[in-house]
Amino acid sequence: MKSETLKNAAVSTLVGATLVTGVIVLAPGWGKDTSPPASGPAARAMTAAGSGAPASLSDLDALIRDRERFVRDHPGDEESWAVLGSAYVERGTRLGDTAYYPKAEEALKRSLKAVPAAEGNVDALVGMAELANARHDFARARGYAESARKQKPERWAVYPALIDAYNGLGKYAAAGKAMDKLLELQTGPQVLGREARVYWNKGWREDAAALAYGATANSRTPAEKAVALHREGELAWERGEAEEAVEHYTAALRTVPESHRSLAGRARALAALGRTDEALDDYRSALEKLPLPEYALEAGELYESLGLNGDATTLYELLREQVTRAGEHGVDGDLVLARYEADHGDPADAVRRLRGEWRRGHRNVHVADTMGWALYRAGRPKDALPFAKLATGQGLRSALFSYHLGEIERALGDFGPARRHIDEALQTNPHFSPLLAQKAREAQDALGEPEPGGPADVEGDGYWPLDPPADAPSGAASPSPSASSPSSSAVASPAPAASAAAPLPVSPSSPSSPSPSSPSSPSPSSPDPSSPSDASDASDASGASAPEASGRTVVSPAPAPPAARPAPQLRPVQRSTSPAPATVAPGNG
Repeated sequence: MKSETLKNAAVSTLVGATLVTGVIVLAPGWGKDTSPPASGPAARAMTAAGSGAPASLSDLDALIRDRERFVRDHPGDEESWAVLGSAYVERGTRLGDTAYYPKAEEALKRSLKAVPAAEGNVDALVGMAELANARHDFARARGYAESARKQKPERWAVYPALIDAYNGLGKYAAAGKAMDKLLELQTGPQVLGREARVYWNKGWREDAAALAYGATANSRTPAEKAVALHREGELAWERGEAEEAVEHYTAALRTVPESHRSLAGRARALAALGRTDEALDDYRSALEKLPLPEYALEAGELYESLGLNGDATTLYELLREQVTRAGEHGVDGDLVLARYEADHGDPADAVRRLRGEWRRGHRNVHVADTMGWALYRAGRPKDALPFAKLATGQGLRSALFSYHLGEIERALGDFGPARRHIDEALQTNPHFSPLLAQKAREAQDALGEPEPGGPADVEGDGYWPLDPPADAPSGAASPSPSASSPSSSAVASPAPAASAAAPLPVSPSSPSSPSPSSPSSPSPSSPDPSSPSDASDASDASGASAPEASGRTVVSPAPAPPAARPAPQLRPVQRSTSPAPATVAPGNG
């Protein structure tokens, strides 16, 4: 079944940079003493929210003005306060104006004061969860959303907030289950869009593209269609198809000119196509209309790649100002600051910030990737490897993640895996970064081609590895192609190879994780991810216990193969729906 394939999925885009739409909670009414208007922009905004669709910005503004007037005359109406608070969250998120978040918090607390959460004020709980997600406080968001789900498990509006919270915490199994429930309760383009992202993050690119196209085709309003087109642009960009991405982003802007996120997306794709002047124009427009620090970082790196270091420095300073200003409104900006510090500032400071994120429970793939890269940049590639492997082990095909892992492996002398992962990065998206894509090509050239004398019989012409050697006892049967391993009388089983990498970080809540009271003494098989400095110790312990390759039993092949060999049985490959191992997805819950 479709819903079963979503379990254990990594359901997220870049944490803190997702497009949040349709977060207004559909309150049961417009207030105890009034009826909703029959038509008009405020009513359209509530209708859109009821279907899970984004409202236009003009309709959203009308709804805010309407509810502000109403609560002045009816200060005890919890439903209107909840609607107003959720509308503030959405407007602040869509415009990049975090000053709306304190206003949202005040409105939602007024709602909870009028009717406490314990008495069934689910709308305010969902609003508080959305606010916490917007501030990147995912543990708090999970608490509010789980409380709302406990009271109203069939209220569909609970689940988008819950999914976002689980994704931010890296609890992908729990996010998959919440997605299953959302699919049972709600349909429409926004749900299709979420499902597309699930498939993409599992590495199923064709399925994701089909769902994203379906979301666009089934959109009912311009605002909804613009969101769907933006999503198609994101997927095209991540596939390395810059021209197609430009087409989708342009279509989104043509549909709704206020689609400011599509300006930044188009700038990224235009830069990849060498249309630099147009890219810089789009970045300037995006930063004027949607001042997000991640866009300042992207634009700064483009300027730096062009040798315009003064302009790049100005944008990096803007990034810091934006993070500081957002922090005054309760937003956690450590992840984007760590990205900046790792490549352009103090990598050790990036590690300190990311260790704080990890200890707060923010153990998603984006934090893991940035932690791995920051440790590498700080001169600690051995400590970096578990985090980089965790980031690339969820199924998401990210050119940036693959490049980071390849460089870390290159620093450790693991040239084969390094070559493979850097090649993969450039195959996934050859223009994934204006700075790092060129470095990836230089690393690819430095690594060169694999050494001659690779695996024998790659063409299938020579010795069949499952045939018995010439000195096998007479009457020894050829092994069945379906056998999991050859007979011990035919080929001796080699000892397991020594592990070249540290075990993946796992959540302290896992049974195999060390007790939080003794972080300095991790189990050799389970390093404490909240203390990255322990990763190398765990790696050493793991490697020491593995047998050396020189201890393997080697059996020489027969000089000539038998006349015939068993034909392999080909079976269709099916996607597995079994849960991911606990060591791959930390903190599954």
